[in-house]
Amino acid sequence: MKLIPFDEKFHEYLHRWIQKNAARYPKPEDMEAQLPEVYLRFINQPFPWLEGQSPAGYFASFADPGQLIDLLKAYEEADMPAPDLLTDRLAALGEASVVPLMALVNDPSACSGLRTTALNILIEIGTDAPMADCLLLVDRGEPEELADVAAELLQSLGEKPVSEMLERLEGAKPRALATYLDLLCNFPGDQRIYDYTMREFLQRTGERAMFASFLGKLGDPRAIDALRMVMGMEDINYLDYLEIANAIEMLGGEAGDRDRDFSGDPYYESLRDM
Repeated sequence: MKLIPFDEKFHEYLHRWIQKNAARYPKPEDMEAQLPEVYLRFINQPFPWLEGQSPAGYFASFADPGQLIDLLKAYEEADMPAPDLLTDRLAALGEASVVPLMALVNDPSACSGLRTTALNILIEIGTDAPMADCLLLVDRGEPEELADVAAELLQSLGEKPVSEMLERLEGAKPRALATYLDLLCNFPGDQRIYDYTMREFLQRTGERAMFASFLGKLGDPRAIDALRMVMGMEDINYLDYLEIANAIEMLGGEAGDRDRDFSGDPYYESLRDM
């Protein structure tokens, strides 16, 4: 399958356009404002190097998502950037692309970049079919980039994965547990969400800011006393202090003194120097 360096072709097209139109746009920002229109003209213009097809028309001619995924893999193997038009076409094929994309996500021989791209396309399609696979990816936590995008897909599904995530809280690895709590705190109502989030806030002292923010969005005012207690500790750093204060105020409480002296704290000192 012939690989066409679409980015390179566009840069050549853009260079010619700049040379031709430089006098019309003396200010760089005026020329930059024209770039989206230039790109649209490029993808819709027939070219000899595509045998008279336009780039948009070339990718629109693919009806088999399997062929597009093979092409995506070929670009990766050749260390060439895959054209946006390719991934856009996979998304446009909708449900027809779901099964082959999920196969790519679950292919351990594929690089994490390809698998992440497949997940991002699935998010764009808006399907809940990969939910179980994404839960497993979050459970495993590796590769990190892939687990993060799996979490984004779960987030895009709203309440659908809530019951599954609740069942996974017990025994979850620390990173997976944080991911689940981040998502679950958008859906209050189950006591386990509060209990686990409060436990992690009190125990994971190096991640106080993160879990304080979770408690803030959970919206349960019972957390205020614990937040205030930690806020008053001597060993607290300035960033944690600010996040805890914000969480208390989100819950309707009074954070109290925001002028506490944190001299020597790197983040505090960096703000004072600004």
